[in-house]
Amino acid sequence: MEYRFYGWETADVSSVCDKYSKIADPKALYDMLCDIWCEYTCAPRLREGWSRENMTLGQCSVTAFLVQDIFGGKVYGIPRSCGSFHCYNAAGGRVFDLTSEQFGDEKLCYEDNPEQFRKIHFEKTEKRERYEYLKKELEKRLELQ
Repeated sequence: MEYRFYGWETADVSSVCDKYSKIADPKALYDMLCDIWCEYTCAPRLREGWSRENMTLGQCSVTAFLVQDIFGGKVYGIPRSCGSFHCYNAAGGRVFDLTSEQFGDEKLCYEDNPEQFRKIHFEKTEKRERYEYLKKELEKRLELQ
């Protein structure tokens, strides 16, 4: 598979949790998420633009916190002009962003961004529910349920 997400070349960290040991690295997780990301897991304000061709649109925070569950590390946010943050991961000395493709050729800055916390993001019920759905679907595919 050809990867185009930011940091794919060095995204070689391993799971920090036995539960997810079948996921070799972030590229393997990306492969699985390609079959799970959907209009429902997309942020509601962006759903109209979601498609299989732009499957990472609106998936950043729910994906980044799922990545954190599996590979540890921290979630950071790139400030966006609309007042929100685009979330990405730093784990095992690597920085990668499984949902960067939604921005096409736009260059994002992955340095000196504020850490993001699930407690704050998941205050929005719809966001927590989208994360839980994404996690549940992944675990079904891994036969963890």
